[in-house]
Amino acid sequence: MMQSFRWLAAGAFALALGGCSVGLIQGGEPDDLYDLTPAHPDIARAAPVSWQLVIEEPSSPNSIDTDRIAIRPAPREVKYVAGAKWADRAPALIQTLLVETFENSGGIIAVGRRVIGLSGDYILKSDLRAFEAERTAEGKTAIHFRLHAKLLRVLSGTIIASRSFDGVATAASDQPRDIVAAFDQAVGPRLAELVTWTLREGEAFETRRLARP
Repeated sequence: MMQSFRWLAAGAFALALGGCSVGLIQGGEPDDLYDLTPAHPDIARAAPVSWQLVIEEPSSPNSIDTDRIAIRPAPREVKYVAGAKWADRAPALIQTLLVETFENSGGIIAVGRRVIGLSGDYILKSDLRAFEAERTAEGKTAIHFRLHAKLLRVLSGTIIASRSFDGVATAASDQPRDIVAAFDQAVGPRLAELVTWTLREGEAFETRRLARP
């Protein structure tokens, strides 16, 4: 079960979603900043894997490559939740969550972001294809998360495995806190699933590689 999201800055405001409009920022108050909670996968391993993993920042469409919380009032319309922002750009936020989730799993000794001078045995590349709230036909606010991941062997550039991870959740209300809580519900379990998948696929490839004459 995911822990509650971390709320980084307080402020009093309301979000009004009427038809295809999003509420306005009130009185020039500073935006509230929101973060998400890293998952704690239950990895059934006797010991961490011995290989190292580097995680690249996900690529993403311009509409979600921002620190603003995207919402679709209509299928082909993108707006942003008023008065609320992520603590970082969405792709960087997901990258941080991935690193922390791998660390929380205890299933790997060395994992880090892709930066100059840092290399590993494997690279996790990904495309953040959906990270937004949507208005449903029933008038509710639903969260849609989709991350397509590819695991590559560094030396050969070979794609070991690829898979999409989709998460959905419905917000309890149109208030930003409830919307962010729904993001936690949609994202956290899928990232935990991604970590388990990555360790399994990477270790299976390592076993085959080391068995070759």
